[in-house]
Amino acid sequence: MELFWILAVIGGLLFLLLGGGVWIAIALALTGTVSLLIFTDVPAGILLATAAWTTNNSWVLSALPLFILMGELLQQTRVSEQLFTALAPWVNRLPGRLLHVNVLACTIFAAVSGSSAVTTATVGKVTLPEFARLNYDRSLTLGSLAASGTLGFLIPPSMMMIVYGVLAEVSIGKLFLAGVLPGLLIAGLFMSYIIIIRELFRAGKTSSSGTIEYRYSWKERITSLPQILPVIFLIFMILGSIYMGWATPTEAAALGVVGAMLIAIVSRTLSWRTFTRSLMGTVRTTCMVCFIVTGAAFLSVVAGFLGIPTQLAEIVAGWGLSPYMLLVVLGLFYVVLGAFFDGFSMIIMTIPITLPMAIAAGFDPLWFGIFLVLMVGLAQITPPVGFNLFVVQGLTRHEIGYIAKAAFPFFLLKVLAGVIFTAFPQIVMWLPGIMIGR
Repeated sequence: MELFWILAVIGGLLFLLLGGGVWIAIALALTGTVSLLIFTDVPAGILLATAAWTTNNSWVLSALPLFILMGELLQQTRVSEQLFTALAPWVNRLPGRLLHVNVLACTIFAAVSGSSAVTTATVGKVTLPEFARLNYDRSLTLGSLAASGTLGFLIPPSMMMIVYGVLAEVSIGKLFLAGVLPGLLIAGLFMSYIIIIRELFRAGKTSSSGTIEYRYSWKERITSLPQILPVIFLIFMILGSIYMGWATPTEAAALGVVGAMLIAIVSRTLSWRTFTRSLMGTVRTTCMVCFIVTGAAFLSVVAGFLGIPTQLAEIVAGWGLSPYMLLVVLGLFYVVLGAFFDGFSMIIMTIPITLPMAIAAGFDPLWFGIFLVLMVGLAQITPPVGFNLFVVQGLTRHEIGYIAKAAFPFFLLKVLAGVIFTAFPQIVMWLPGIMIGR
């Protein structure tokens, strides 16, 4: 009964504060403070100061602003245009043709941005006008872009993985490795869906991929490949240095910033104005994330003092749920939560409760981290607060409902991917085991 009142107070306060427009970080800190005052005699100020220092005084977390700065710098360059130019000749003969560029460009750019929103916006700025000019199916275009952009969370380097790794005390390098194969599998599912839909439309004598077709020669295909070299260079600098053991994730992030600046200089897109704009964007995003992390870390400490994770784990254990049924419950919980909160808030607020439950059910924290990032990716295309939906809306001015409907088939494909990862956990665990066992 005491647990019920504790959860009622915490849930009610969060609902009132967040519903009233209070900043997430302040709402979390206020909720923790009031809960301590009501149920304990522990001094809230000392706990808040300790949580703020312990959480933010992390060398690993310093990789976050570096990856953000790298993404900001890349947005000023012509990398996305070069990706389109390089990929278009190679997919033009596939059913669905240039729609595959949405998936492939997001997959490749995700490996150098670490952000879902940056990936979606950068790729969409180039592909959407081209698809409109070629009269491509609007629904399939918007849906594939919104969903493929979420690969920015799953394919390393991922800012979500950095936050999860810091809070869950899981190796960032292992998380980066664990996300590679799942990300590629999801990209393959998206491309397969586009091919199937295109073939169905072809059978019905309806065009879903445009009315204008240009046939590329093999010479054009080969000569287009150098356009992708800047991205390959960045991927090698970041992921290659980590996987070869030459650099930590934080050091690799610094190398990524240097690489992004070199690309911007060579492409003549780096000016004092674009540089200062990138720095200010980095400061804003980093402060926002660290502010939320601090508030959530404090609430997590409060939850520990009140015994919430332990009592909830005991209750769930009393339900007699199998490990897989627990994952179903957690998956539904995150999908519902994603309709109201952004990805960072979801991870930070729920880890103290869901991670102990997952570990007690026998799931590896590394595997659960990928599962959690996948759920956050689903939340990015879940209305009404799916952030990728807003990004695509900003690029196209379409209604959120229309974009969400267009992305729904890809939402189901990501759910299918979650089922596959659960049935075959080796997809997540194999690569970290191989690389670490070298």
